[in-house]
Amino acid sequence: MRPRGPDRSPEALDQRDQPVEMMYVRVPVAAAGYLTTLALLAGAAPAMAYSDRSVGSAEQIAWVRRAAHRFVIAELAANGSEACAVLNARLRATLRGRSCAQRWNARLASMLRENGMRVRLRSELPAVAAARVVVRGNVASIELPTPLVHGPNRFVWTENCWILEG
Repeated sequence: MRPRGPDRSPEALDQRDQPVEMMYVRVPVAAAGYLTTLALLAGAAPAMAYSDRSVGSAEQIAWVRRAAHRFVIAELAANGSEACAVLNARLRATLRGRSCAQRWNARLASMLRENGMRVRLRSELPAVAAARVVVRGNVASIELPTPLVHGPNRFVWTENCWILEG
């Protein structure tokens, strides 16, 4: 069976003319989208160059970034147990009768009440994706504008994953 050719009825011709009129409205929107994409790429270029200076295998670097990303997402969600899953065993220990999840739930609840904290945490997500990661043996660091816990953003390969040492 052969496909039908274009519909040449007067109704079809009227419908074909409509998108041409709409094209004038779409051009400024398309130009704005194009300019926005260029601006994002221009901002991402230095971040990508910075990321290219990472040291370690691509898989190791990706794992460290994933662990840092997971920690920031847990902070944004105020999920203490998920944040603890990324922490070193020493930091996950029960202190004064309070589990790691209980301590972090309380800490995250008060932290997220601070003005601008959610905005700062959201801004760290793209920073994690582009940050320089240095892996040396079973120790890794990720260079972020602010520490994830306190001190350097240092990860240790243990328990078959990268754990934030803090």
